[in-house]
Amino acid sequence: MMGSEKRTMKDYFLSYFVFGIVNVSVFYINYIFLIPSLIKKRKKYWLYVLSFILLIVVATLVKTVIAVLNPEEMLRYTFDGKSHNMSVNNFAINTVFIIGFFLVSSCIIKFTIDWFASERIQRNLESERREMELQFLKSQLNPHFLFNSLNNIYSLAYQKSDKTADAIMKLSEIMRYMIYESNTPTVALSKEVDYLTSYIELQKIRFKDGAYIELTLNGEIDNQKIVPLMLISFVENAFKHGVVTDPAEPVKINIIANQKILHFSVLNKKNQQNKDAQGGVGLTNVERRLQLVYPDRYKLNVVNSATHYTCELMIDI
Repeated sequence: MMGSEKRTMKDYFLSYFVFGIVNVSVFYINYIFLIPSLIKKRKKYWLYVLSFILLIVVATLVKTVIAVLNPEEMLRYTFDGKSHNMSVNNFAINTVFIIGFFLVSSCIIKFTIDWFASERIQRNLESERREMELQFLKSQLNPHFLFNSLNNIYSLAYQKSDKTADAIMKLSEIMRYMIYESNTPTVALSKEVDYLTSYIELQKIRFKDGAYIELTLNGEIDNQKIVPLMLISFVENAFKHGVVTDPAEPVKINIIANQKILHFSVLNKKNQQNKDAQGGVGLTNVERRLQLVYPDRYKLNVVNSATHYTCELMIDI
């Protein structure tokens, strides 16, 4: 009797061990082979459905055969203190639901993991695309500014102005900032302001100190950061298309910063004789950069009246 009991317990655990192997096998067969090969790669949905059904049938047959060979352990159960026999049909039906549960679970887990992996890849690709686009826009901005500055210095040299050397020095300071300090994602707002100041001084040399600019700074300029080369196009636009030689109506540049908001504005009188169609290139680029690096965190308001041009920018920094 003891030997028979031991054999019965051994057969019982062996049968349930095989059941566990079958359940795990259908899970990973679907997870590793069927979904990747039939759905992901080949898009054979009808073949996948047939394979799905076939896998249920085969697994159910295997477990049912094991149960029939071990009816005392597999087809008997106790309920309300009494022993009952389960029919083979009921066992097979229960097995179909169990196998289906493992298959559906593998589908859910596989598609969930693949979805998160796809989202991560898309985020990485989007980040790389944004970085490439920012570098492209920045590469457009630097030659655009350099071209204008060299034209200014050429004018001074042509006029044999004594301030040509000072202009070259200012341009050198500006280019040092553009080449070395603006390669980081953000810079101190104070450095960006110094860059704007150098640009204004360079323009004043060009106009033989006949340019009238009012630059007003308020708030926490030293403690905030900004994406580099974000403000220069607005100031450059004022010099290129505005009237800067009228002392009664100087170009007004206002910068106010606190811990959350940067408020930047430029107001200039329009030069009615300047019809350069390329004047908007810099502003178009800077607005695209704003969309990329400050999405939903900036507000740009441009007022182009008959006599004046105003750019007002607010950034959540």
